Amino acid sequence: MSLPKVLVVDDEEVMRDVLGSVLGGEGYAVRFAATGPDALAELKEQPVDAVILDLMLPGMSGLEVLDELKRADADLPVIMLTAQASIETAISAMKKGAFDYLTKPFKHDELLILLKKALAQSDLVDENRSLKLAIRPQGHFLGLVGKSPKMEQVYALVQQAGPARTTVLVNGESGTGKELVAKALHMSSPRAEKPFIVVNSGSLPHELLESNLFGHVKGAFTGAFYSKKGLFELADKGTLFFDEIGNVSMETQAKLLRVIQEREFMRLGGTDIVKVDVRIIAATNIDLRRAVADGRFREDLFYRLNVISVDLPPLRTRKEDIPALVQHFVSKYAKDNGRSVRGFTRAALERIIDFDWPGNVRELENAVERGVVLAAGDLIDETELPPQVRMPQSSTGPATAESGSAEIFSLKRAAADFEQRMIVVALEAARGIQKDAARILGVKPTTLNEMLKRHRMIAPRKGRPAEEAEDLIEGEESEDTDGRTH
Repeated sequence: MSLPKVLVVDDEEVMRDVLGSVLGGEGYAVRFAATGPDALAELKEQPVDAVILDLMLPGMSGLEVLDELKRADADLPVIMLTAQASIETAISAMKKGAFDYLTKPFKHDELLILLKKALAQSDLVDENRSLKLAIRPQGHFLGLVGKSPKMEQVYALVQQAGPARTTVLVNGESGTGKELVAKALHMSSPRAEKPFIVVNSGSLPHELLESNLFGHVKGAFTGAFYSKKGLFELADKGTLFFDEIGNVSMETQAKLLRVIQEREFMRLGGTDIVKVDVRIIAATNIDLRRAVADGRFREDLFYRLNVISVDLPPLRTRKEDIPALVQHFVSKYAKDNGRSVRGFTRAALERIIDFDWPGNVRELENAVERGVVLAAGDLIDETELPPQVRMPQSSTGPATAESGSAEIFSLKRAAADFEQRMIVVALEAARGIQKDAARILGVKPTTLNEMLKRHRMIAPRKGRPAEEAEDLIEGEESEDTDGRTH
């Protein structure tokens, strides 16, 4: 086991010598710095387990050094050394995150006991964080669901990158769960108890986006009747997640780059510098490298964001995760809607697994929610699936002569499929009320009822045949190693 590493920051050489002797005698690996900038340079070169910091330093004060230390590592234990006259300042330091303080002169045993407590607390924080990540339901990870090899790779990367301050770029198609990955990174970091704020980058004009990000002072523009903090200030010590960063204007990109590099900005209309400690996580569903090549995205900002890249796979490439996702959403929406639905029939689940889900997990979630709401019993049947999932793929696209199937060329079949889709759309618009759906379609309610029977769209009631009951997917089924429910 490596020796605990302690950095002593004091401008008095005698004090550095004394502390070096005391700590070294107890088995600590001790390093020294006489000024704040020297201390920060030491930490950049090699991290330590604890810092003993004098409040009264030349140039950069102990409080300023403490601020920088906490920005770099919020969990780093820092013990302050202070003269009797600066007790109030020491208390202020504890409010800023210092572990504790000692007044000079102090007994060596007091320092050693305090240091052991600080290191023990730091170890406990690390252990708790590791346990939260390790103790999780199989196939679940901080809000993400799936146990395919591709998702396990995502979990491993999140677990490694989470505790760092480094910016992360999450790549993936719409609906793959990029915001959930960002939340997982936040929850696995020392910032987990601090704010996680989402910026909808592509939905606002750049003037309004900048006002939201940086805030403004009173009178900055017409209608600015009072000063307002921006999202950067609100996310201080936490995480700011930029959803669809590729849609941000070039002008805003330049300002965003400065905040990432300098950790400071000015409110709109203001002149005061505001310093913040915010971790940036960004997401995109476009190829940012191509956007850079096309001149639509700043190359320097791309490299600042792309320090760590997480590539989220589309649902069609990890179909073994679909049964677990389906059961997760069934449980969620059954509880939300007060329904006793517990799963899908086997035929319905097979349709779900066979479908390619161009909208990814978001589309799947919507389909499950729809099924839970429309289900006539405790199992969701094929008839309660969205039409694009329920219809065979051969009937949704052009047929080819090589298919060998006369049925797909049938005009009658195409008309029936179209009629069925129209019924589904009308029922959804009428929230399942047949009388209203009939009015939308321009037919009598009795005619609609006959159409529903003809298309077998009326959910089966009690007394299903025994052979059909055998095909039901129970809500609490076992899973094979390939992740499919049986």
